[in-house]
Amino acid sequence: MESAEIRRRWLRFFEERGHTVVPSASLIADDPTLLLVPAGMVPFKPYFLGEVKPPWPRATSVQKCVRTPDIEEVGKTTRHGTFFQMCGNFSFGDYFKEGAITYAWELLTGSQEDGGYGLDPEKLWITVYLDDDEAERIWHEVVGVPKERIQRLGKKENYWSMGVPGPCGPCSEINYDRGPEFGVEGGPAVNDERYVEIWNLVFMQYERGAGTSKEDFEILGDLPSRNIDTGLGLERLAMILQGVRNMYETDTLRVVIDKAGDLTGVRYGAAADTDVSLRVVADHMRTSTMLIGDGVTPGNEGRGYVLRRIMRRAIRNMRLLGATGPVVADLLDVVIKTMGQQYPELLEDRKRIETVALAEEAAFLKTLKAGTNILDTAVTETKAAGGTVLPGDKAFLLHDTWGFPIDLTLEMAAEQGLSVDENGFRRLMKEQRERAKADAQAKKHGHADLSAYREVADRAGATVFTGYRHTEGESSVVGLLANGVAAPAAQEGDEVEVVLDRTPFYAEGGGQLADTGRIRLESGAVVEVRDVQQPVPGVTVHKGVVQVGEVVVGSPAYASIDVKRRRAIARAHSATHLTHQALRDALGPTAAQAGSENSPGRFRFDFGSPTAVPGTVLTDVEQRINEVLSRELDVQAEVMSMDEAKKQGAIAEFGEKYGDRVRVVTIGDFSKELCGGTHVANTAQLGLVKLLGESSIGSGVRRVEALVGVDAYHFLAREHTVVSQLTELVKGRPEELPEKISGVLAKLKEAEKEIERYRAEKVLQAAAGLAQEAKDVRGVALAAGQVADGTSADDLRKLVLDVRGRIPGDRPAVVALFTVTGGRPVTVIATNEAARERGIKAGDLVRTAAKTLGGGGGGKPDVAQGGGQNAAAVPEAIEAVERLVAEAA
Repeated sequence: MESAEIRRRWLRFFEERGHTVVPSASLIADDPTLLLVPAGMVPFKPYFLGEVKPPWPRATSVQKCVRTPDIEEVGKTTRHGTFFQMCGNFSFGDYFKEGAITYAWELLTGSQEDGGYGLDPEKLWITVYLDDDEAERIWHEVVGVPKERIQRLGKKENYWSMGVPGPCGPCSEINYDRGPEFGVEGGPAVNDERYVEIWNLVFMQYERGAGTSKEDFEILGDLPSRNIDTGLGLERLAMILQGVRNMYETDTLRVVIDKAGDLTGVRYGAAADTDVSLRVVADHMRTSTMLIGDGVTPGNEGRGYVLRRIMRRAIRNMRLLGATGPVVADLLDVVIKTMGQQYPELLEDRKRIETVALAEEAAFLKTLKAGTNILDTAVTETKAAGGTVLPGDKAFLLHDTWGFPIDLTLEMAAEQGLSVDENGFRRLMKEQRERAKADAQAKKHGHADLSAYREVADRAGATVFTGYRHTEGESSVVGLLANGVAAPAAQEGDEVEVVLDRTPFYAEGGGQLADTGRIRLESGAVVEVRDVQQPVPGVTVHKGVVQVGEVVVGSPAYASIDVKRRRAIARAHSATHLTHQALRDALGPTAAQAGSENSPGRFRFDFGSPTAVPGTVLTDVEQRINEVLSRELDVQAEVMSMDEAKKQGAIAEFGEKYGDRVRVVTIGDFSKELCGGTHVANTAQLGLVKLLGESSIGSGVRRVEALVGVDAYHFLAREHTVVSQLTELVKGRPEELPEKISGVLAKLKEAEKEIERYRAEKVLQAAAGLAQEAKDVRGVALAAGQVADGTSADDLRKLVLDVRGRIPGDRPAVVALFTVTGGRPVTVIATNEAARERGIKAGDLVRTAAKTLGGGGGGKPDVAQGGGQNAAAVPEAIEAVERLVAEAA
């Protein structure tokens, strides 16, 4: 049974039993403590925590998940992987243990002809929590599982919580016996390789307190309502239903392995080391495709770094398998075709995914080349110092700065006869991970306790937003927080967070900055609002300072926003929509939005593009936008279902979380996007849009910055002033400026070349004299000395080679010249063939001289270059070179 069919059967089974089918959420977690979604229940977490009331009593989903803590183990074993799909069914105060257990048994053991998976009941083993008599009774008496196939395990295996105070409960796992070839008998308590877990049923019925570990915590009591959270690993079930030994041999991964084998001529199963690389490629390419599909782009931090790391591991392993050129396009093709059966959006968004992935591959291939050069230098320095071990900090620099994998460093160093200080490298990596972990913990605990906001939501309900139609209005203070803690009142000068029952203030979101303004109470108190946020869904928090009087919960209030600021932001937001559409028209659908910020009078817009946008294209985009403004198109907003929005062609932003009902903003016949922000009523209100330019902010992502309205006018006015001043200076008309300025620059460049030619001639004039003055050092002609300060390194090198050429070839010769440039000494040393036959090498001489100068250097036996920090040590360096020549001669 194919993976796509397993997914279809799961959703159909539970939908027929009253569950709402919830589409998989984006892999980009809607949770500040998570980079990526690591578990199937994450999108439902707000319902289980009581932050939001669930919109349905029962639901089902097949959720995309990514876990990367054991990324180095991927491929080495057949159990580790980064991407997986978790099938789940959920009950929110509806059915409980018996319902979850009987549903699971029916689906697993039901015949395939009737829509089930057709597993042999005799091969299913059950585990329950130590004292969960109820679950054991249901499994035995209701379902009919023999007691000898039901085992009781402890908290570590069969008790679930989120690791923090909140809901928890016992769980029951369903395991499949794969037979004696996978190990000894005795059930999952004895052998989890043979008895593989396929489905975990979590019975949320208790509330836990704080604890010291996942197993050590106090049970505070029963939850108000009992919930069900289950998870079945789709890949594990596919492994069983497809009769293969591990997940890498299932349909969605084996095809990628086979393609990688075709590209490299390596057969899976031929050797252990190549099998590891093939598994890495298959897993990482599938994960990369899914991440890019959900809007992640390669970068150097956060989820962007996760993507970059796994993509580069895949590409490197392809090269270890023998690939010499680009391979990502072929591998992507297989992944998209295979996973597209379950996620059609991959097929629809194929071009954008390919653009991002191919740009990252090209960048990494260049990095490999640059990293190789850095490694070669490090190897040379290590050997020159007489070492046999490449320092750990060098390996770490290659890994951290150049993305050079440690195993590639190990291999290439070994080829040159060196080992690598792996312990030092691992220590630095550990320190980096610990710093990252500490930062993550700080970020996690840096968020205020949300319980106070949830209490307000439970007591007063969601805040009603009136800001689409009104900029001020009556309301009531329903919540007040000081320093993150609920308070009944606040005094003049206090920093507060005010919650109103209704508000015209827009909370920051969707790239739009928050409104500012004032809240006036009936008592005369005034709160200056400086920021507006939504810490929990539905609760709008106005952050500010009490300017006058006392603020008391329950007081009538009048809220008014800064209208001038709101209008300037609205102009920027509407201009962002126009820019997005104009860029897509010019560059294609790959120019998808990757982020934005709309502030008063200006905006920035991030979009996908593998290369810089040519200036002529940017000019055309700007012209197109301003032409739309002149058409005076109406801007309208309408709330509709997500399906209807898709049918109308509305554009959605990657990574954004949308509900069943969405707000669609339409600008005439030009633009249609999902958006919750505020906008102008007509494009004529924007006045003018001026694009300032574009730049790169990451691999495959560009940023446009622009001004709108009066801000754009002021910018153009300043530009006009500058143009007027330039025309006065060059005595020409504005349209002649490019030609006249180019002419001036050309003359300056020619003058610089002439000065350079003159300086080079002066330097080379000294060559004959230096050759004639060469002293004899034990039969070796040594021309050593210091030339004029300011001589460039290139000119010094030319002079050294010229002097060497003037000394007869049959006479051993060394030329060692020094100069001081910018306060720092530089040396170039050359030897002829006769000198090298005596064992005199330029590289050895340069290292000695550079060390004396307080620096370093290196090169080849015939010519080498170095430098240092101590210009006063040049005479001493010359003497050191002469001593070394004498010793070698």
